Amino acid sequence: MPGSTPNVGGGGSPPGDGRASDDGGSDDGVRIDMISGARMEGLTGMEKIRLILDGVREGNIVILEEGLSPDEESKLIEVTMTEISPDDFTGIEIETYPKAEATDQSFLDKLMGRKSAQKLTVIGPANRIETLHKDENLISTLVSRK
Repeated sequence: MPGSTPNVGGGGSPPGDGRASDDGGSDDGVRIDMISGARMEGLTGMEKIRLILDGVREGNIVILEEGLSPDEESKLIEVTMTEISPDDFTGIEIETYPKAEATDQSFLDKLMGRKSAQKLTVIGPANRIETLHKDENLISTLVSRK
């Protein structure tokens, strides 16, 4: 389902309602929002950035199926820097994993040597996510519980 955000941590509350689970009041899971390319397709660059930052500010890990353009990624970092505060929001950690060459890449892109924009991107709160290893086939990340 495009736009759905599964609650990976489990619990009794519906995903996205902001309440702790009903298992004694503690929510010790990590929520991961996996956002499809179709969901991001109709959004402007700033709408994408707000969607990502709102999720990360809540402590969620955001995974984008198709990633961001280089301009959008730069703007995400720029907006993040303006929102950092020591007590509230420490920033983001972002890692991108390029997909295999797209077969539908345009002739002009091939001629100009441009790579396909299709990629998987993982974004999370800087104080909760640590990249342990990254290569062309794997992103290994450690996520703390706060």
